[in-house]
Amino acid sequence: MGEVVPLPVAETGAEERPVLVLDLGGQYAQLIARRVRECRVYSELVPHSITAAEARARNPRALVLSGGPASVYAEGAPKVDPELFSLGVPSLGICYGMQLMAQELGGSVDRTGVSEFGKTEVRADAGESALFSGLPEEQTGWMSHRDSVTAPPEGARVTAGSPAAPIAAFEAPERGLYGVQFHPEVVHTPHGQELLKNFLYTVAGAPPTWTAAAVIEEQVERIRAQVGSQRVLCALSGGVDSAVAALLVHKAVGEQLVCVFVDHGFLRKDEAAQVVETFEGHFHVPLVHVDAQARFLSRLDGVADPEEKRKAVGEEFIRVFEEESNRLGKIRYLVQGTLYSDVIESGGDAALAATIKSHHNVGGLPKEMEMELVEPLRLLFKDEVRRVGEELGLPERMVWRQPFPGPGLAIRIIGEVTRERLEILREADSILQEEIRRAGLYRELWQSFAVLPAIRSVGVQGDERTYGYPVVVRAVTSDDAMTADWARLPYDLLETISSRIVNEVPAVNRVVLDITSKPPSTIEWE
Repeated sequence: MGEVVPLPVAETGAEERPVLVLDLGGQYAQLIARRVRECRVYSELVPHSITAAEARARNPRALVLSGGPASVYAEGAPKVDPELFSLGVPSLGICYGMQLMAQELGGSVDRTGVSEFGKTEVRADAGESALFSGLPEEQTGWMSHRDSVTAPPEGARVTAGSPAAPIAAFEAPERGLYGVQFHPEVVHTPHGQELLKNFLYTVAGAPPTWTAAAVIEEQVERIRAQVGSQRVLCALSGGVDSAVAALLVHKAVGEQLVCVFVDHGFLRKDEAAQVVETFEGHFHVPLVHVDAQARFLSRLDGVADPEEKRKAVGEEFIRVFEEESNRLGKIRYLVQGTLYSDVIESGGDAALAATIKSHHNVGGLPKEMEMELVEPLRLLFKDEVRRVGEELGLPERMVWRQPFPGPGLAIRIIGEVTRERLEILREADSILQEEIRRAGLYRELWQSFAVLPAIRSVGVQGDERTYGYPVVVRAVTSDDAMTADWARLPYDLLETISSRIVNEVPAVNRVVLDITSKPPSTIEWE
């Protein structure tokens, strides 16, 4: 991470003093911030280079130092401003963060020759420990370290040990220092979330006020303050991000909002009708429904390359969106479904403004459209967006809709996109989704979808040889899409899916299963 992600406390409400999670290079840094929020305590992920002055300006309630792959004594290893420990707020060090805290504050860290990776038995002194209060003395912790703390900071008491790390946790309440060698944020540490709650509620005195209802109230006030009596435009895709953003803005300013839903013809079965019914029929949001299916299909005529498809769909979307916005007259504000993960990954506001992510269906803000962005979701992770959507009354099918690419089914057809192939894929995918839902697995999967390679293979149906399309079934589990594992769907479910597709979609005579993880593959095929 580069500069501090600029999310000033003033934006989040004076009562929401953040817990600052310092990213020291560990793969779980963002997960720690999410786990803190799951305790209903507001957190922000910041780089380890944040200064004490910058942290003080945010009025933090506590600091959490994340893990990291380096050795604290190695040249160039991540460090923190020592003055952070003098802010008068408690600090929790996790793994590398614990070791850094020990080294910087009078303890020591060494390579002992014994490593711990994976599930490890930890024996805790729960009696006089704030972190382990109410937890079992013997528990499992997820370890990942070669170095160990060999002496805790001055005045700290050892509160837990493991076979290879006699100092697996320490506490110095008078100095506000707390450290654990294992990772409480991962699910493999069964009592990890309870430990975090002990730190947040008991040690830091943080109230559990970061709720969906509080977020809605806060964002409604902020949107009203930003847009006043001006009109607001929203590009509605039907995905959960744009849907929740639109409903938040509508709740704030009502008829000042107009949504433009561009139906490019690459949505799944009945999705366009669901969007129109939900927003226009149920929520009574002013909606312009643009049926541009023929236009987009024509734009992809003869295009087989996946990047060309993405570029063509994005460019055409901008043209259609510009035309509709011009018809609506001058509108000053544009709703963007930016999430907190986008802000983090882009390195902060400046970088995000320079490159609006292409997976948002607007495809990038056209240079000619001088509009200010309204971003009601920019403080939220994906799971928080879903909770806000539920609180707003968004239907379950939209709240829990799996991630869907902007170009839609166009990039799930491997090869040229035609009307016939779109209909084949749409029907096959509909059967897949129906059976996944019937099996109760839809919300357990990160994504599940059908892919149509534009090739044909020989089959036998009845007494006749056929020459039909294969359909690929892709289903994965993931926490954040950075990595993904292929889902072990039950054989009887796969049999039902295959049987229904080849029997109900005449042009298909073969169903295959993609059992490749990410890496080495990607989740989508194109």
